Amino acid sequence: MTTITPQTALVYAMVLISASDRQMTDNELKRMGDLVRTLPAFHDYDENRMVNDARTCADILDDDDGLDAAFGLIAEAVPDSHMDLLYAVACDIAAVDGHLSQEELRLLEIMRHRFNVERLTAAAIERGIAARRKTFPHDI
Repeated sequence: MTTITPQTALVYAMVLISASDRQMTDNELKRMGDLVRTLPAFHDYDENRMVNDARTCADILDDDDGLDAAFGLIAEAVPDSHMDLLYAVACDIAAVDGHLSQEELRLLEIMRHRFNVERLTAAAIERGIAARRKTFPHDI
């Protein structure tokens, strides 16, 4: 397999978590686009590539060892110093629909271990994403 760019690896991580429960929702796809347009890590990434990168990742997942292959490409492309970013974009997509499926939770756990994201770092990322998703009750 060929090496992918770090930005493509981030897209793969978002696709993996979105597809983990077999439902890539419109909200998840919209959020992926938002992250690609706004995160500094994507500043030199052509957002028009996102659809093709997502399709390529989905094709990889169709193989029997697809998840391991995708993880291998991601690990090759993303420096250790940026694995927290990878975990953060995956968590962001998982949280979009307001609930986390068992499949999403399990894949996040696997990603955390596979990419050596420290537990305290992961907890901080998860808490930050939960805080950003809060809304105010209507009676305030």
